[in-house]
Amino acid sequence: MSEHHLQERCANVIGLGLIGGSIALALRQRGWTVHGTDIAAATADRAVREGVVDEVGLNSLAKITFVAVPVMAGVDAVRCALEQTEGIVTDVGSVKAPICDAINDRRFIGGHPMAGSELDGLDGADAEMFEGAVWVLTPQPDTDDQVLAAVDHVVREIGGEVVGISPHDHDRLVAVVSHIPHLTAATLMGLASSRAEEHASLLRLAAGGFRDMTRIASGSPDIWVDICEQNKHAIIEALDELGESLTVIRNLVASGDGARLHSRLMSARDARTNLPGRITDPSLLAEVRIRIPDRTGAAAEVFTLAAELGVNIANFEVVHLAEGNRGLAVVLVDRDAVEVFRGGLIARGFRPTVSQLS
Repeated sequence: MSEHHLQERCANVIGLGLIGGSIALALRQRGWTVHGTDIAAATADRAVREGVVDEVGLNSLAKITFVAVPVMAGVDAVRCALEQTEGIVTDVGSVKAPICDAINDRRFIGGHPMAGSELDGLDGADAEMFEGAVWVLTPQPDTDDQVLAAVDHVVREIGGEVVGISPHDHDRLVAVVSHIPHLTAATLMGLASSRAEEHASLLRLAAGGFRDMTRIASGSPDIWVDICEQNKHAIIEALDELGESLTVIRNLVASGDGARLHSRLMSARDARTNLPGRITDPSLLAEVRIRIPDRTGAAAEVFTLAAELGVNIANFEVVHLAEGNRGLAVVLVDRDAVEVFRGGLIARGFRPTVSQLS
């Protein structure tokens, strides 16, 4: 990839639905020029009329192209983007292993913004959708360091909180935190609906907790059928584990074992309370500078290590060093986690230096 002639503040978006439209709006709000395409010509034309994109079509010299199409169409769309453009290409699909296994190009890195809306298509597009949202990147051993750093930078610019995970680990984890919740919500909604036929007032009694838990069942059934096909094995494994856990709860309720039931509920509450939040105060951050060895995928290794150790990366940048063709990763992490991160880096052969931000 010869970056010197690419248009630095220009992007393409392929697929102008909910996520693609939101990416386009977020970029334009920050001064980017955005070109966009959609399988439905009327949608692309509407996107221009409503200021979602500047022009219909792809700019071959755009710095980055986002592929935001259904997961079953992702591989072909990414290949098309790589053929028709010279810049970086990333996708937004919620299943990563199939597309990352199929695409062997140093300009591509898989991605998955964990954000959404009950609305479909451009009607739900929102420039602020990614503010504070986790955006997973899935670098692989041969991922180009500069590509990883560049995609990270653009994602953070539109508000995303970047996490690096390998494609197969992503699919296994997202089955638990995203795919299973949707299927569970749909099942619970179906249960309530069947009961409502017997007791018409049931759904009118649905309070905040029920509504919150089943909100995600409003998502497009077509999308979720494709997701379940693409991530079938991880979803089945997680469903089996969920079924076993529900059986345990069922037996505790049936036996009247209040002490053990209370213990499980307390553990769940504590785990929910301890979900990591976003760090925004610079005084709570530390800077870690890491010389990148002369081997392919070293920066990706640093990135995914942070996810393995549960270390939040507040910022990630790769800069060139004058001597040789090496780079330097400059990483901002939570101060409380910096020693864990430093130890993990040293164990993998890196030589990090740490400084506190004031």
